Amino acid sequence: MKKEFVVRSIDAAPDGAPYVVVSLSSVKDLKEGTTSTPSPFGSPKVMGFTNMNDMMKDLNKMFSGMGGMGMQSGVTQLKLEMHEYKEMGLSVGDKVYLELTKEETLGI
Repeated sequence: MKKEFVVRSIDAAPDGAPYVVVSLSSVKDLKEGTTSTPSPFGSPKVMGFTNMNDMMKDLNKMFSGMGGMGMQSGVTQLKLEMHEYKEMGLSVGDKVYLELTKEETLGI
């Protein structure tokens, strides 16, 4: 399987280790306009509740990020070692292809 992405952002490792985190957005998502520029504080969505039962059901969703407060949707992140990053010469806006293959094993 081969998919096409665009480099959305390149960030240093949060713990200071010698790697970078490359965030990718699908070209399809960018064309449809489904990915937006992220806010550092999450998206400003408000969840409304009509009764306490609804609040308890949706509370887990809100804390896990489904309510807009957590991981960005539509973003694939890769962790690259520093030498891999320098060798590839990636920059924001570059088109990249991600190919996944399953190893074929023969035998019992």
